[in-house]
Amino acid sequence: MIRHIVFFSAKDKAHIDQIIEGLSRLTAIPHARRLEVARNRKTDQLGNDIDIVVYGEFDSETELAAYKAHNLYQESIKRVRPLRELRFAADYDVSLDTPFASTAG
Repeated sequence: MIRHIVFFSAKDKAHIDQIIEGLSRLTAIPHARRLEVARNRKTDQLGNDIDIVVYGEFDSETELAAYKAHNLYQESIKRVRPLRELRFAADYDVSLDTPFASTAG
């Protein structure tokens, strides 16, 4: 499973709702096992520069690539890019890149 995490900051905090609306279009793309768009709660004691988080889970690299190629993904980029300042993305394969799993239960 591939986890895809993207962090955004808004150029203008007044546009956060518009960014969330634009990113929420991504949830209609069928290739993700799970996709969430959320406002950062900004409770970290060291840094709270990020305004919005996108979290996705994909069964494979192929599914992630299909998600990024989807027309709704492109439409979301067109809506969000002019409103955002920062964008940081990370992808990792849970089975290959995670050295251990939680045993909490």
